[in-house]
Amino acid sequence: MDNLLSIVTFLPALAALILALFLRGGDAAADANAKWLAMIATTATFLISLFILFQFDRSNTGFQMVEQGDWVMGMQYKMGVDGISVLFVMLTTFMMPLTILASWGVKSRVKEYMIAFLLLETLMLGVFMALDMVLFYLFFEAGLIPMFLIIGIWGGKNRIYASFKFFLYTFLGSVLMLVAMVAMITDAGTTDIPTLLTHDFSFASFDVLGIHVVGGMQTMLWLAFFASFAVKMPMWPVHTWLPDAHVQAPTAGSVVLAAILLKMGGYGFLRFSLPMFPVGSEILAPLVFWMSAIAIVYTSLVALVQEDMKKLIAYSSVAHMGYVTMGIFTANQQGVDGAIFQMLSHGFISGALFLCVGVIYDRMHTRDIDAYGGLVNRMPAYALIFLFFTMSNVGLPGTSGFVGEFLTLVGIFQVNTWVALFATSGVILSASYALWLYRRVVLGDLIKESLRTIQDMTSREKWIFAPLVVMTLWLGVYPAAALDIIGPSVEALVGNYETAIAAADLGGTSVAEANH
Repeated sequence: MDNLLSIVTFLPALAALILALFLRGGDAAADANAKWLAMIATTATFLISLFILFQFDRSNTGFQMVEQGDWVMGMQYKMGVDGISVLFVMLTTFMMPLTILASWGVKSRVKEYMIAFLLLETLMLGVFMALDMVLFYLFFEAGLIPMFLIIGIWGGKNRIYASFKFFLYTFLGSVLMLVAMVAMITDAGTTDIPTLLTHDFSFASFDVLGIHVVGGMQTMLWLAFFASFAVKMPMWPVHTWLPDAHVQAPTAGSVVLAAILLKMGGYGFLRFSLPMFPVGSEILAPLVFWMSAIAIVYTSLVALVQEDMKKLIAYSSVAHMGYVTMGIFTANQQGVDGAIFQMLSHGFISGALFLCVGVIYDRMHTRDIDAYGGLVNRMPAYALIFLFFTMSNVGLPGTSGFVGEFLTLVGIFQVNTWVALFATSGVILSASYALWLYRRVVLGDLIKESLRTIQDMTSREKWIFAPLVVMTLWLGVYPAAALDIIGPSVEALVGNYETAIAAADLGGTSVAEANH
């Protein structure tokens, strides 16, 4: 199929355009039509995206299904996927129909709500497929706008504060990335990402008072990109926008934010920071390791004292993203494999946990943990689903949560045993806050009068969770389904990184050398 990537990317935007131009809003029939059109469009996008996976050559470490053409003002339209990006494309198309289905109860400005989510899907897919740096930046930044509107219009009572905090944090971080991109274009003379991956950006290596110092352009570029991607992940200490955004966002907004948007930061590290600035990555890897380890422990402790279910799960996301950044900059096969796998796994598990909160919020209109208790007596199906994803979030063997954390810890253990020891304590802490939440919400006697008439999950809600359960179990039992696709591209990435570090002659033992 020609132009398959463009079809998958822009089909949701086409549906949004049809909604905007041809569908009136305001009455029940029009709202139902908007929901069905969004559902059909996102489902069709997922089904068509399966052809990308079927046509993908796992042995090819380069970019595949490349589409290229001239664009406005001399910029290049270039799309493609490799083993690192293809599964993020599949994660996005997989999650969006479930997100629309979870939004079936929306009653306010339904047409505009569906348009926002459809446009958001197009922009997120564009980030994972863009092979031109300017095109990547446009998709990366434009994705802020629909999410800003989703939080600001359909969010909770403090939605305006949360939406502006989300926008300003993520946008200001990206200003430095834009400056760095201009410097890269000036130095390399191109915006083509595959070409930039082979370009040697300069660095300086010299001795000062007997100390070997390495810096220069690579380090500055690395720091500029880090400012943007670290906020997007988000990493400690620039994570504070995330709990506010999650708490105020509607359920579907929290699902997309946790499952997909956070992954754009990790993908940026893999696409730009590690392969394009290997010397900068090597020098500053210890900084990332300790920031990640602090994030894992600190945000887990903060999660333990939360009274809002969404905020607890939001801090849990920051902790789990700590494993991702830690794994990426180990620059070894296990660490990078584990980081990508953890991002995919987190997409299913964290998205499902926010949906679990949404199920009871729709019934009781509160997220306070103290408002619940003993739900197992009235909602046995819900109690089972919530338990499954709680244990997956903890990293129970047999679920996808275990595989990602285990691989990243194996990767970091080869590089820095102290960081590995510190980060491993996060596994214990995650069990503490996750089981504490489950105990207070689900178990015990049903003593609150307001809960005595609460209804168990509907068929629609069960259908939303079923694919997430299947994927979490499948990847937990058979991780090779993802690792076989990721592996060759990661092996090439790590090999090129080690070659670049060896050629740089940094003086002293490098991360790459420590891996051997």
